[in-house]
Amino acid sequence: KRTPLHSLHVSLGGKLVDFAGWEMPVQYPLGIMGEHNQCREKAAVFDVSHMGQVILRGENVGEKLEALCPQAYATLKPGKARYGFFTNADGGIMDDLIVSNAGDHFFVVVNAALRHQDIPHMRDNLDGVEVTEIFDRALVAVQGPKAEDVVGALCPVARDLTFMETTVAPILGVDCRISRLGYTGEDGYEISIPEDKAIEITKAFLAHEDCAPAGLGARDSLRLEAGLCLYGNDIDQSTSPIEASLGWAIQKRRKEEGGFPGADRVQKELAEGPARKLVGIKPEGRAPARQGVEIQCAQGNTIGQITSGGFGPTVGGPVALGYVAAGHGEPGEVVNLIIRGKPQPAEIVALPFVKQNYKR
Repeated sequence: KRTPLHSLHVSLGGKLVDFAGWEMPVQYPLGIMGEHNQCREKAAVFDVSHMGQVILRGENVGEKLEALCPQAYATLKPGKARYGFFTNADGGIMDDLIVSNAGDHFFVVVNAALRHQDIPHMRDNLDGVEVTEIFDRALVAVQGPKAEDVVGALCPVARDLTFMETTVAPILGVDCRISRLGYTGEDGYEISIPEDKAIEITKAFLAHEDCAPAGLGARDSLRLEAGLCLYGNDIDQSTSPIEASLGWAIQKRRKEEGGFPGADRVQKELAEGPARKLVGIKPEGRAPARQGVEIQCAQGNTIGQITSGGFGPTVGGPVALGYVAAGHGEPGEVVNLIIRGKPQPAEIVALPFVKQNYKR
């Protein structure tokens, strides 16, 4: 499949690859390192139109969503967004998502690879709620410390939003949904744009002197440095939110009340601690530790494995996320990573690797 920005990626020299069944730019001529630094220092534009955009209409939508998610959506105020996830009966994460209260409806963004699962799941379980996937809009992320200037120059209202706020406002005379959030650890926006205006508006962002396009490669290194989980790597159907260190995304009332799929496991792990937990890992030297690499404790016993890893341009060396067994995982613990059969020293560190710069 192709996004509404496909021809723009081609004209900008984007290197296109298959990602979740979509033809997406992995990088542009600037290169992954350049695009990563562009986002950390100025602003970068990412095409995230492959994500599923869904509108939920009906009575008490937030309350009904609470039967599928551990988040407090019944009390989510209009104009606010919240990170969350669907859990399954075993307390595993079916998918992670962003839910926004848009006033007369709820707006939900789900992962590209899981829209075929998530949308029927909502249709089957949200009684009296109309679930509509929208296909006529692009989704563009403008991320970085200069994102406010890039978007604000075309849409002054965007400057007034703070982290996890959302509104509808015109850009070049076209109503767009603008949400102050993203997945890079930087300040920025995700903007839902009518597809026939997507290229025009994206080009207007790129015309700003502090803005350049960025692809999937930089998006991955940015989210990794920010300590943000990637579905399919760091979280999946078997991972509980507590193992994944996502307890912060479950509000106090929901932790106490339960009432969501797999609540028994989640509440038990909250009380007793999980059998394993996600941690940040900093390998020594220059060799990155990729997904699947074995983690051993100082005594040589296997205690877990890497789920995401690569080079962190801002950190100036390799960074990784991985799960380690209970009793391990305190920052400062020295471990060994078995890379190509050889133990490589590494240290467990507090997340994120790079401070998150959201506008609170």
